[in-house]
Amino acid sequence: MDIIALARQLGKAIQEDERYLQLQVARQNSDGDTELQNAIGEFNLKRMAINNEATKDPRDDEKLQRLNTELRQVYTEIMQNPNMIAYNHAKESMDALLKRVNAIVALCVDGADPETADLTEESCGGSCASCAGCH
Repeated sequence: MDIIALARQLGKAIQEDERYLQLQVARQNSDGDTELQNAIGEFNLKRMAINNEATKDPRDDEKLQRLNTELRQVYTEIMQNPNMIAYNHAKESMDALLKRVNAIVALCVDGADPETADLTEESCGGSCASCAGCH
């Protein structure tokens, strides 16, 4: 079997994995959550308003500060939404799977034994915002 056919088999296996299925459900729930989608739309509008205000000459620093405060409030609302929380957890789980698969392939390309090649240590991404703590 050629490598592309094997990659397609891997793709099918990933789509049958529980983590993939959970991500799809979480995505559908988030997409169907009108309150969440409205908040995301509001967030994007606030971000555009900030960009527009920041490029004005002269710019209104008070307005810019108010818009930044509003943006942070909307962001907090989005991130506290149960569907967004579930989506983020499902996405993190799927990302971890893909990271492991990619690491195994990369190790094999570097000559590691395909039977034992695996992601052996997690590396810190540098952002503590989504971290569960140092290991």
